[in-house]
Amino acid sequence: MASPRHFLDISACGFDDLRTILDDAHRRKSLRLGKPKGVVDDDAPASGHVMAMIFEKPSTRTRFSFDGAMRQLGGNVLITNANDMQLGRGEPIEDTARVLSSMVDLIMIRSHAHEDVEALARASAIPVINALTNLSHPCQIMADLMTLEAHFGSIKDLCLAWVGDGNNVCTSLIHAASRFGFRLQIATPKDYQPLSAALVFASVQGADVHVFIEARSAAAGADCVITDTFVSMGDKDYEARQQALMPYQVNEALMAFAKPHAVFMHCLPAHRGEEVSASVMDGPHSLVWLEAENRLHVQKSIIAWCLGRL
Repeated sequence: MASPRHFLDISACGFDDLRTILDDAHRRKSLRLGKPKGVVDDDAPASGHVMAMIFEKPSTRTRFSFDGAMRQLGGNVLITNANDMQLGRGEPIEDTARVLSSMVDLIMIRSHAHEDVEALARASAIPVINALTNLSHPCQIMADLMTLEAHFGSIKDLCLAWVGDGNNVCTSLIHAASRFGFRLQIATPKDYQPLSAALVFASVQGADVHVFIEARSAAAGADCVITDTFVSMGDKDYEARQQALMPYQVNEALMAFAKPHAVFMHCLPAHRGEEVSASVMDGPHSLVWLEAENRLHVQKSIIAWCLGRL
C-alpha cells in the first residue's frame, strides 16, 4: 500500500508538486467564474470521499474555505472541535489517527503543537493536511503565492517584505522563498525573530532570504509588504509584544520605502491601528480580500493533490 500524501509543510514538498498545486488552483478558479458557490466542479475529484476537520483553535477563513473546498470537489466533511473528541480528554493522537483512518479519507487539522500534527501523520493511513500549527501555516502561504501570481504574473523575480513578528506564517514564507526563488526581506525585533531552523533551511537551499532589524530595510524595494497580527492566539505577552512591534506597523510611511506599485497582504484577522493602518489595509494597493478568497481555491487543489488526483 502506497504511503499517504501528506501536506504538512512547504519545505517537505518539492517544487514540482507545489507548482502543480498552484497551476491547478488557478485553473479551478477560472472554471468557476459565474457559478454559485454550491455547484460541484465538473471533474468532482473528491466524489465519494469524506474529510475530517479537527480544530484546536478558533477559525473563520480556514474553516469556511476547507469546508467549501471539499464540497466543491464533490466530497463531504465532518467538522469537530478537539475538545468535543476524546483527543481533548487525553487520548493519544496516534490512536485518533488509527481510528479516523478507518472512517474518513483524509484529515485536516488546525493544531497548537506542530509535533502533534507530525505524530498524527506518522500514524495515519490517510493524508493529513496541516491547516496551521505554532510553527507553520503552509496553506496560507500557498494562497498568498497564488494571489501574487494572479497580480504580477510570476513570483520568481519578486521581492517580498515580511514586517513584524517572525511567526508561523513567516516560517512558511521562508520555506516558499526556498522553493520558488523570490527574494525575501524580513524585519523583526530581536526578540521576535524567525525560527532559526527555517533560516538554516533557507541557507542550505541557497534561498535569497535576508533578516533585518529596521522595518524600512525590509520594505526597501519590495513588490509586496506582508504582515500579521502582533499577538497571535496563545500568546500571553500582549503588552510586551505591542511595545516591541508597534515600530513595525505597516503604514503609508513604511509603504513609501517599497516600490511605487507595491501591494499589501495580511492573512487576517487584522487589527487596524496595530500591525497595519486602516489607510493601507483598506487602500487601493491592498490584496487582502483576494488573498482570503484564494484560500478556498488553493485548498481545493491541496486536497486533490493529497487524494492523488493531480
